[in-house]
Amino acid sequence: MKTKILMFVVLMSLSAVLVAQPAGRDQKNSFRGQGREMQAKDGERGSANEMNLTDAQKEAFKQSRLVLEKQLQPIRNEIGEAEARQKTLTTAEKPDLAAINKNIEKIGALKVEMAKIQAKHRLDMRAQLTEEQRLKFDRTKNHMRGDSGMKGMR
Repeated sequence: MKTKILMFVVLMSLSAVLVAQPAGRDQKNSFRGQGREMQAKDGERGSANEMNLTDAQKEAFKQSRLVLEKQLQPIRNEIGEAEARQKTLTTAEKPDLAAINKNIEKIGALKVEMAKIQAKHRLDMRAQLTEEQRLKFDRTKNHMRGDSGMKGMR
């Protein structure tokens, strides 16, 4: 009798866990999807809407972002490779501290190069704005991006 009760309790708790998991996962994904839909509204990102950009400015910014991404992609790839190498170096049987430090410096130099390119891009974009638009642009934390901050320089 005790065995039957114990099995019943185990089955009930297991079924409760299984039923609860998909709902949480669906809710989480649907929330994320809503954010993307809101950002993509009218094909513009949040702060671009607030700055009242002209069609010419929007097109110039779009082209500029494309050029920027083409410049940054090889650097991002190189950073990814260096970070993978870092993992290999640090998890080796006998880690080589000199090689690890050299690789850290390489990653740092690549990130500095990316930051310089991004700063130039931001100044180029800013130069195309009116004074009022510049004030709004300077106040935006996300610098015309659809997310919060740089998120790992991506």
